[in-house]
Amino acid sequence: MTEENSVKLHGFWASPFAMRPVFALKVKGIDFEYIEEDLSNKSESLLKYNPVHKKVPVLVHNGKPISESLIILEYIDEIWTDPPHLLPKDPYLRAKHRFWADFFDPTILKTLLAEGEAQKMVLDELLEKMDVAEEGLKEIFPNGVPPFEEQKPGYLDIVFYSLYGTHEAAELIFGKKFLTVERYPLLVSWVNALKQVPEVNEVTPSIPKFVELLHSIIRQRSVPPKA
Repeated sequence: MTEENSVKLHGFWASPFAMRPVFALKVKGIDFEYIEEDLSNKSESLLKYNPVHKKVPVLVHNGKPISESLIILEYIDEIWTDPPHLLPKDPYLRAKHRFWADFFDPTILKTLLAEGEAQKMVLDELLEKMDVAEEGLKEIFPNGVPPFEEQKPGYLDIVFYSLYGTHEAAELIFGKKFLTVERYPLLVSWVNALKQVPEVNEVTPSIPKFVELLHSIIRQRSVPPKA
């Protein structure tokens, strides 16, 4: 890959935020070099390119770094203007997609890392947000979620899937299902439709491996600090 068209992405396999630009680059058909980061021992390059937050993902395009997953998605769509497009061209639809992408904040991640009564409170918050999304997204999908056979996933699909595409892992941690077709028929159909997309299978982490990581994080949080 020449420096004149160098695209590098610093990420971490289990990060839903790092999944987003990987997904987008694959959907757009852009060649890139993926650099897996060890978050317990971050590379000098990551710290150099993202000195403010020191987090993944970071896209480095021709030596210029861009951080924050949603900003990266928009950058990708603006730089590589050939279809498929991540965001709709219609300004109103584009604004609605941005609104719902922002609505899908990482409440599910906060739920996984909470404990006891705090976890129940955050889980209740998550379910309430999903109730709102189930109803509100009917404006985006008035005829239900379309199949992705003739169109590629876009900005909103990527953001939603990054948080809910591995919901089975969260359900194994909780010991109960929360994304059920009875309560969330639209959201479930959305996840299932996206899972049929080849690029999705390429970016989705292994559920057993993801669960193992989550258990490890929970165990570490439960260990009292050394005196």
